[in-house]
Amino acid sequence: MPALCDILSDCVEGGASLGFMTPFPPDAALPFWEGVAEAVEEDAVALIAARIGGEIVGTVQVGLKMPPNQPHRADIKKLLVHRSARGLGLARRVMDFAEQTALCHGKTVLVLDTATGEPAEAIYGRLGWIRVGVIPHYALMPDGRSCDTTFFYKHLGA
Repeated sequence: MPALCDILSDCVEGGASLGFMTPFPPDAALPFWEGVAEAVEEDAVALIAARIGGEIVGTVQVGLKMPPNQPHRADIKKLLVHRSARGLGLARRVMDFAEQTALCHGKTVLVLDTATGEPAEAIYGRLGWIRVGVIPHYALMPDGRSCDTTFFYKHLGA
């Protein structure tokens, strides 16, 4: 739990739009991760983590629990890579594993959103995600500035 809190704090403090505002120290992330742990226990979410030297430095979640009319769909949530571990291909690795996890759960359509113009947007494009569109002023950056949000999808196993 401490490593997950540190990663989330590091990403928010680094400017990533993840639903939290700065300042965001690691202890502020604990309630979020406790909620994720509960969702994992309920099989509503799959949590994927990347480690270097035994330390968790990256993570992503696959939201598996969907309404009855969407049993084939999953949401990708909170792709996080600690700033100290960026540039090592971890985002690609955890996203590849997220896709395999989704397929193992019978999910063939994945959806995600990300702040427009931020590095994550380019990552998803390189990973073969299809850009659907942008909603202006959808959220706030951690410093309070308004940001647009880009939505993506990906079909698996087709």
